[in-house]
Amino acid sequence: MLEPDKKKYFLSPNQIVKLIDSQEGCIATDRITVDGCKVGFMYREEPYQNGRPDSGWRFMAGDEDQEYMDNPNNHTVYQVNTICNYDPEIIPFLDSSPGTAYIRGTDGKFELDEEWENPED
Repeated sequence: MLEPDKKKYFLSPNQIVKLIDSQEGCIATDRITVDGCKVGFMYREEPYQNGRPDSGWRFMAGDEDQEYMDNPNNHTVYQVNTICNYDPEIIPFLDSSPGTAYIRGTDGKFELDEEWENPED
Protein backbone atom coordinates (compact mmCIF):
# COMPACT_ATOMS: atom_id res chain seq x y z
CA MET A 1 0.00 0.00 0.00
CA LEU A 2 0.97 3.60 -0.37
CA GLU A 3 2.13 5.82 2.44
CA PRO A 4 -0.58 8.28 3.59
CA ASP A 5 1.01 11.26 1.83
CA LYS A 6 1.25 9.26 -1.43
CA LYS A 7 -2.40 8.20 -1.51
CA LYS A 8 -4.78 9.46 -4.18
CA TYR A 9 -7.77 10.64 -2.19
CA PHE A 10 -11.31 10.46 -3.56
CA LEU A 11 -11.87 14.14 -2.64
CA SER A 12 -9.31 16.82 -3.39
CA PRO A 13 -8.34 19.27 -0.62
CA ASN A 14 -10.30 22.09 -2.26
CA GLN A 15 -13.48 19.97 -2.03
CA ILE A 16 -13.28 19.82 1.78
CA VAL A 17 -15.48 22.45 3.40
CA LYS A 18 -16.30 23.21 7.02
CA LEU A 19 -19.40 21.17 7.87
CA ILE A 20 -18.94 20.90 11.64
CA ASP A 21 -17.29 23.10 14.24
CA SER A 22 -14.61 20.71 15.49
CA GLN A 23 -10.87 20.28 15.22
CA GLU A 24 -11.01 16.78 16.71
CA GLY A 25 -9.43 13.84 14.97
CA CYS A 26 -10.68 10.38 14.06
CA ILE A 27 -9.46 7.30 12.23
CA ALA A 28 -10.91 6.33 8.86
CA THR A 29 -10.04 3.60 6.40
CA ASP A 30 -8.92 4.04 2.82
CA ARG A 31 -12.15 2.39 1.69
CA ILE A 32 -13.75 5.75 2.53
CA THR A 33 -11.04 8.30 1.76
CA VAL A 34 -9.37 6.65 -1.22
CA ASP A 35 -12.06 4.39 -2.68
CA GLY A 36 -14.93 6.80 -1.99
CA CYS A 37 -17.20 4.37 -0.15
CA LYS A 38 -19.81 5.69 2.27
CA VAL A 39 -19.33 5.01 5.97
CA GLY A 40 -20.95 1.63 6.64
CA PHE A 41 -19.81 1.14 10.23
CA MET A 42 -18.67 3.60 12.84
CA TYR A 43 -17.94 3.41 16.52
CA ARG A 44 -16.77 5.73 19.22
CA GLU A 45 -14.29 4.75 21.87
CA GLU A 46 -12.88 6.85 24.68
CA PRO A 47 -10.72 9.54 23.07
CA TYR A 48 -6.98 9.11 23.37
CA GLN A 49 -5.38 11.58 25.76
CA ASN A 50 -2.11 12.08 23.91
CA GLY A 51 -2.08 15.86 23.62
CA ARG A 52 -3.89 15.81 20.29
CA PRO A 53 -7.65 16.40 20.07
CA ASP A 54 -9.17 12.94 19.45
CA SER A 55 -12.92 12.47 19.09
CA GLY A 56 -12.77 8.71 19.65
CA TRP A 57 -14.58 8.08 16.35
CA ARG A 58 -13.47 5.29 14.02
CA PHE A 59 -15.02 5.08 10.54
CA MET A 60 -15.04 2.14 8.13
CA ALA A 61 -16.90 1.19 4.96
CA GLY A 62 -17.92 -1.99 6.74
CA ASP A 63 -16.44 -4.50 4.32
CA GLU A 64 -12.86 -4.38 5.60
CA ASP A 65 -11.62 -7.76 6.83
CA GLN A 66 -9.17 -8.33 9.67
CA GLU A 67 -6.17 -8.57 7.34
CA TYR A 68 -7.06 -5.18 5.86
CA MET A 69 -7.53 -3.62 9.30
CA ASP A 70 -4.25 -5.08 10.58
CA ASN A 71 -2.33 -3.14 7.92
CA PRO A 72 -1.68 0.35 9.33
CA ASN A 73 -1.28 1.74 5.81
CA ASN A 74 -5.00 1.20 5.23
CA HIS A 75 -6.20 3.81 7.74
CA THR A 76 -5.15 7.30 8.69
CA VAL A 77 -5.95 10.00 11.23
CA TYR A 78 -8.14 12.80 9.86
CA GLN A 79 -10.18 15.63 11.27
CA VAL A 80 -13.77 14.48 11.78
CA ASN A 81 -14.87 17.33 9.52
CA THR A 82 -12.93 15.74 6.65
CA ILE A 83 -14.84 12.47 7.00
CA CYS A 84 -18.10 14.45 7.21
CA ASN A 85 -17.27 15.71 3.72
CA TYR A 86 -16.97 12.13 2.50
CA ASP A 87 -20.26 11.14 4.13
CA PRO A 88 -22.39 13.92 5.68
CA GLU A 89 -24.89 11.31 6.91
CA ILE A 90 -22.64 10.69 9.93
CA ILE A 91 -23.11 14.22 11.31
CA PRO A 92 -26.29 13.58 13.37
CA PHE A 93 -24.51 10.79 15.29
CA LEU A 94 -21.30 12.61 16.23
CA ASP A 95 -22.50 13.57 19.74
CA SER A 96 -23.04 9.91 20.67
CA SER A 97 -21.31 8.64 23.78
CA PRO A 98 -18.12 6.57 23.72
CA GLY A 99 -19.00 2.89 23.53
CA THR A 100 -21.61 3.52 20.83
CA ALA A 101 -21.55 1.95 17.36
CA TYR A 102 -23.71 2.40 14.27
CA ILE A 103 -24.07 0.27 11.19
CA ARG A 104 -25.71 1.22 7.92
CA GLY A 105 -28.80 -0.95 7.50
CA THR A 106 -30.13 -2.51 4.33
CA ASP A 107 -32.34 0.57 3.93
CA GLY A 108 -29.19 2.74 3.76
CA LYS A 109 -29.85 4.43 7.11
CA PHE A 110 -27.71 4.19 10.22
CA GLU A 111 -28.98 2.12 13.10
CA LEU A 112 -27.56 1.47 16.52
CA ASP A 113 -25.38 -1.66 16.45
CA GLU A 114 -26.40 -3.25 19.73
CA GLU A 115 -24.35 -6.41 19.04
CA TRP A 116 -21.07 -4.52 18.72
CA GLU A 117 -18.55 -5.26 21.44
CA ASN A 118 -16.25 -2.39 22.35
CA PRO A 119 -12.63 -3.52 21.83
CA GLU A 120 -11.66 -1.54 24.96
CA ASP A 121 -13.86 -3.74 27.18
